[in-house]
Parts: sequence; C-alpha cells; structure tokens
Amino acid sequence: MSNILKPLIPPHDPEIAAVLDGYPQQNGYILSLFRTFANSMRFLTKAVPNLLDKDSPLPLREREIVILRTTANLNCEYEWGVHVAIFAKAAGLSDAQVSATRNGSADDAVWNDAESLLIHCVDNLCDRGNIANVQLADFQKRWSLDAQLEIMALCGTYHTVSFVANSARLANEGFGTPFPSR
Repeated sequence: MSNILKPLIPPHDPEIAAVLDGYPQQNGYILSLFRTFANSMRFLTKAVPNLLDKDSPLPLREREIVILRTTANLNCEYEWGVHVAIFAKAAGLSDAQVSATRNGSADDAVWNDAESLLIHCVDNLCDRGNIANVQLADFQKRWSLDAQLEIMALCGTYHTVSFVANSARLANEGFGTPFPSR
C-alpha cells in the first residue's frame, strides 16, 4: 500500500464507487480531487460537506467569490480553475473580476461595496482566522447568521480542499482555467 496521496484510478471498490456516484460528475468523469478524497472513506463521506447546493443562504455569485478568493489565497490553481471553468459565468463574474480574485485587492473598482466587504472578510479569515473589527459590524449587518456561517464554512472547506489538491500535486483538469499572469 502506498502512502502517496493521489487520485484513485477506476474501477473502484463498490463501497467507494457508491459514494463517488453521489459526487458531481461530467459525462461520468469524476474529478481528480474527488478521487483523491476516496483514499479515505471517512474523508470521502464526512470531511468535506457539499456546500454548493440549492439550499445555500448565499447566492451563487457570493459563494463563488468566497471560493475563488480562498483558493487563490492558498495558491490552489487546481480548484480555482475548476470553479472558474464551471461556475464563473453562471455567477455573472466578468473576466476582470475573475482575475481580481487571484491578482486584485478587495478595494479594486471591479467590486461593489458588498463584494469588497466579502473579499476583505475572506482575506481576514484566510490570514488571521477571524474577521477584523473594522469589517465585523458591516459583515454582521450585511449577512444573516445563516449566511455568515456559510461564508465561514465555505472558507474553511476550501482551505481543506486546497490543502488536499496542493499536497496531492493535482494537475489542472483539462477543462480547468489556469491562473492569470501576475
């Protein structure tokens, strides 16, 4: 048995295949990341909740800003590129905004006030593990308690996703978008 973290190659054990069947797929293709999760049944079933469901208290655009900024902050081109390719257009993010999630600041002109606040908060969570006092009151006014917890959960979940993808040295998916030049 190897202790090298890498995506499992099909065919999978029936128990693993049954769980992977519940993960998002594209024409039967299961992302390398999800197949990497499958190295641990516990991790595959419990460690990374799917927060991209229709019941989220956040609109798609805000969810994607959180995910893109978090993965960019953690230099996870794999996951950033998957989300840009699959969700950025549906989230209404312009090319300039997508680029700004990687190379820009929260105060860039491409963001409205709420999005600027959201990016400041994500940066705070990534850098310090909490939201700075200067943004906290506005954060609490802008988002419901459900939404506040969702933002924190997304940030934490995509830290884990980034740790896995980066440590497994996952190559970008063929359809994934590469980081923009700095």
